[in-house]
Amino acid sequence: MVNITLFSQIISKLDRSKFNKLSLVKGTDKHNKGYNSWTHLVSILFCQFAKSQSVRDISNGLRSATGNLNHMGVQKALSKSSVSYQNKHRDYTLFKDYYFSLLESLGQQAGFKQVKFRIKSKIFLLDSTTISLCLSLFDWAKYKTTKGAVKMHTLLDYDGNLPAYANITDGKTADNKGAYQMPLHKGSVIVADRFYNDFYLLNVWDSKGVFFVIRHKKNLQYESKCELALPENRHQNIIIDELIELKAPASRKKYGKKLRRMAIWDDENKQTIELITNQMTWTANTISEPYKSRWQIEIFFREIKQNLHIKSFVGTTENAVMIQIWTALITILILKALKAMAKYKWHLSNLVAFIRLNIFVKISLQEWLDKPFDEPPKVKPNFYVQGILF
Repeated sequence: MVNITLFSQIISKLDRSKFNKLSLVKGTDKHNKGYNSWTHLVSILFCQFAKSQSVRDISNGLRSATGNLNHMGVQKALSKSSVSYQNKHRDYTLFKDYYFSLLESLGQQAGFKQVKFRIKSKIFLLDSTTISLCLSLFDWAKYKTTKGAVKMHTLLDYDGNLPAYANITDGKTADNKGAYQMPLHKGSVIVADRFYNDFYLLNVWDSKGVFFVIRHKKNLQYESKCELALPENRHQNIIIDELIELKAPASRKKYGKKLRRMAIWDDENKQTIELITNQMTWTANTISEPYKSRWQIEIFFREIKQNLHIKSFVGTTENAVMIQIWTALITILILKALKAMAKYKWHLSNLVAFIRLNIFVKISLQEWLDKPFDEPPKVKPNFYVQGILF
């Protein structure tokens, strides 16, 4: 019989020593009044797993687990005013740095099999998603005249399907501008849509030894230098493979080297996809394969918006919103690690829903992950025989 709740066992998967070191470096526990950074993290993770709609829900939910909080390293449940105060004042970069720290350990468990490409280079998918906010409440989140928003620019690792980097800006920031701070891995391949058709940015990537596969805009001005030979009896979907130079003086000034341009017929969507790349040695089909898998990042955005708590927020300050978004990324990392641990083939939406229903149930986490629908073992009833007194 397990005497620890499901939520406590999930929290135990986190490396608390790494979190404490980060907290010490950043000084986030300085002048705290009994509620340290770890307690704050546990309360916001509870908000994500239980999908709490307010600070009152977080406070009441944790209070209902009286006697089980000590297993999570929490002495006392936060009051709603304490949750609000911590969200407003504790530096959100603590949770951001902890996500990347966990990614090094849990991210290895969360990896899953992908379609094996002939490319041995690391593949990253680049895109952004907009999270709408009410401008009257979130007045710092500038987007449109009557609407507020933040934009999450994400560099998704194709192998683990988890963000290798995320840059959260206001809604006005253009996709390509949000990508300038992305870390560059020499020899890797960045796959992106036409919104990243920024030749100055592409020149930066090229100078750092990074390959890119970008869908170019229809109004691209270029001069064809030579056409490359197309495969004769295979890959009939490749229409054009050529070397080009940019024609517009402004574009040529930003990127003066030759580019490789390809036009590929997408039979599934009945459209022609036109790509540019700085990779000159791979075959056209090899280059086109990663772009066909770019939809993986769209699935990732859909997963976090549908299954996690980032479409509504329990705090209105910029710091509170950032904390909730970064803890959502920590939550998705935990969930994918749990999926990798389980023998049962979980869908992410089902796993989130089942954890929410059983969050304070005392059951073995591993057994529950492996056999969620098995009936508990039957306990033999004790028969008491009435003794004869006379």
